[in-house]
Amino acid sequence: MTTTAVRTRTAAPAGRLPGAWTLGLRRGVLELRQFFRQRDQVVFTFAFPVVFLFLFASIFHDTVQGTGITSSQLYVPAMMASGIMSTSFQSLGISIAVERDEKVLRRLRGTPMPPAAYFLGKIWLVLVTGVLETAILLAVGTTVYGVDLPRDAAHWFDFAWIFVLGLTGCALLGIAVSSVPKSAKSASSVVVLPFLVLQFVSGVYINVSSIPDWMLDLGALFPLKWLCQGLRGVFLPDSARVLEQAGSWEFGKVALVLAAWCAGGLVLCLLTFRWKTRRDG
Repeated sequence: MTTTAVRTRTAAPAGRLPGAWTLGLRRGVLELRQFFRQRDQVVFTFAFPVVFLFLFASIFHDTVQGTGITSSQLYVPAMMASGIMSTSFQSLGISIAVERDEKVLRRLRGTPMPPAAYFLGKIWLVLVTGVLETAILLAVGTTVYGVDLPRDAAHWFDFAWIFVLGLTGCALLGIAVSSVPKSAKSASSVVVLPFLVLQFVSGVYINVSSIPDWMLDLGALFPLKWLCQGLRGVFLPDSARVLEQAGSWEFGKVALVLAAWCAGGLVLCLLTFRWKTRRDG
């Protein structure tokens, strides 16, 4: 074998691009750097649910009859669910629509980077911000409003799968809805409005027992209602389950609906996601 052939064979592997997982991790680091460099976005993202928790917990703080908990404690898991959806559905729905309109996606699609690496980068962003948001709200809830941490390993396990399934389902729904806005200017309006409505019909701002059944049935079609219900089951005593529509935490149904949204959200993404705007063809 000649020296030239040896050099060619040894040099070839060095010229290969890293795999999708490696590029996805690097893309995730880039996404996180870009996110934390925008201080106003960081403050708004993490402070919004906390501020609303303080507001509602200050206005409604009486003991809920027959449950042994206060209204303030009832708001903590609901705001945690809202924070999870905010850092996934709302964040991705708006940011991807803006990147598409500014032709960032089009340029990325023209590079050798595998498309999966882009989405893996977004997953890392959503995972890190979702964990931080949840940790902040949990710290506030336990120190200020007397919410107890999960009592045993089984409740911690419930918290883990509810968080993962809820975050995944909401993130996939955010990627899918990012194709709806026609431009970056309309992205916030298109994404924030349905998210705001869902918070009212899913038991985030209003006690479930005070919401009409038809509104609860509407909210039950989406993941936020089940994310709220599951987290209430983790952090509140069993005496509080009488407030739920079915009088139970329904962990099995929570898992089924959230898993269905993970699968359905993936299908929606595959059917609707575009790298170009409509006017680009």
